[in-house]
Amino acid sequence: MSIRLSTDVLIIGSGAAGLTAALSLPATTNVLVMCKGRLGTGSTAWAQGGVAGVLDEVDSVEQHVADTLKAGAGLCDPAAVRYTIERSTSAIHWMIEQGVPFTRVDGSEVKYHLTREGGHSQRRVIHAADATGLAISETLIKKVRQAPNIHILENHVAIDLITTEKLGHDSSQTNRVVGAYVLDSQTEQTVTIGARSTILTSGGASKVYLYTSNPDGATGDGIAMAWRAGCRVVNMEFNQFHPTCLFHPKAKSFLISEAVRGEGGLLKLPNGERFAHKFDDRGELAPRDIVARAIDHEMKRLGVDNLYLDISHKSPDFIKSHFPTIYKRCLEYGFDMTREPLPIVPAAHYTCGGVRINEHGQTDLEGLYAAGECTYTGLHGANRLASNSLLECIVYAQAAAKHIAETEPEQFDAQQLPLWDDSKVSDSDEKVVISHNWDEIRRFMWDYVGIVRTDKRLQRAKRRIHLLKQEITEYYSNFRITADLLELRNLVVVAELIIESALSRKESRGLHFTRNYPELREHPEITVLLPKRD
Repeated sequence: MSIRLSTDVLIIGSGAAGLTAALSLPATTNVLVMCKGRLGTGSTAWAQGGVAGVLDEVDSVEQHVADTLKAGAGLCDPAAVRYTIERSTSAIHWMIEQGVPFTRVDGSEVKYHLTREGGHSQRRVIHAADATGLAISETLIKKVRQAPNIHILENHVAIDLITTEKLGHDSSQTNRVVGAYVLDSQTEQTVTIGARSTILTSGGASKVYLYTSNPDGATGDGIAMAWRAGCRVVNMEFNQFHPTCLFHPKAKSFLISEAVRGEGGLLKLPNGERFAHKFDDRGELAPRDIVARAIDHEMKRLGVDNLYLDISHKSPDFIKSHFPTIYKRCLEYGFDMTREPLPIVPAAHYTCGGVRINEHGQTDLEGLYAAGECTYTGLHGANRLASNSLLECIVYAQAAAKHIAETEPEQFDAQQLPLWDDSKVSDSDEKVVISHNWDEIRRFMWDYVGIVRTDKRLQRAKRRIHLLKQEITEYYSNFRITADLLELRNLVVVAELIIESALSRKESRGLHFTRNYPELREHPEITVLLPKRD
């Protein structure tokens, strides 16, 4: 059974970008926000560190721009960097106006506490203790639920975007997105949603790797759907691995914030020796790609499963007040960070590439916008500067909302959209195929397309991904869809995009390090993949 809905603006994803876009649209606009689980279960709520912006008189746009360009290793778009950072102060003030409870300086009612993270030359990261993303998520969710023009579809998974080209409209006309097919994961009912404008805010793709700091839903859905619809995808080889996730069999994806190193945490070998300074003069405060490779190198050199992060030399009161969430969670796993080092291991954390958008959040297709981690704006380049990601979410979500509000709406009749047709498929009697393929993709991506790469490893991954893609496509064509199948279908597309992008970069730069090409190219270019048109 399938039903049909219609809205002015469809937002696919409910993290910081999606909720900001919804709240930034005019109150007269009918908005539908859909999410894969419940509101608040995406990656935003997991973000610990904070939001980077120019908030202190000793700081400046020029300094923040310079730090971002340096971290981006020569591949940032300078215009996009300046565009984003010039809007950082207003973006943060907007969040404050929404009621986000950022941490204040002791005893102050007006001054906010700013921390410094790796790659930053100043303290410019505003935060809500060590659970900034959760504070932002909860605040914006409350505002969204109060807005009469915003409607929520929880537990709904997007299947694919609906385009005029797919509908067989005149090929001489501009291809346009007019909505999406969606699956209710609880009732397994399909929904056809017509929309004048659609915004992808679906997050990144770090779940393509075996070890990740991301929640289960980070399967690159928006990137895969936009690619299938005909959008360009850029810089997918740059996958940021967070250096310090807690190493414990039951601590699934628990991140130890960059701010711990920013406040004096030290990286140590099993014998207690420090090592970060051997790889970069900035030591523990070097950008994440350098720190992650340093940890990976030492783990492989010593043949150990993990290394350590130690902030126990700070006072217990300091640690408990600055990192209350991390402190409590570590205690649950038997680690007291006020007394002992924490065992850590790198894990896939952030997707720096994605769907190409401009300063208005527009993609290559009319009617389709995007914001947040699923996009490529040019801000991050070959590496993301810590805490620039939430800033990017807010700035580009507001830009997309503004452009939609100022653009004459395209007239369309949602009743003319065909309903989802599953009359030629059957129920699967071998769903084990999904779990096996899911596991295989994540394991070989970790082994062959991880922190350190080689051409041989990438070619192995390419051969395997082609076989898996054929298997998954055949399965998708013959059996009724489920949420797990849709995520697997998107995961294999994203994995292939990462592999193809990595193979095309014949140098080591930022987050992409290959033993075959350890040097930098003199004139680097972004990696742009173009969809093959049928």
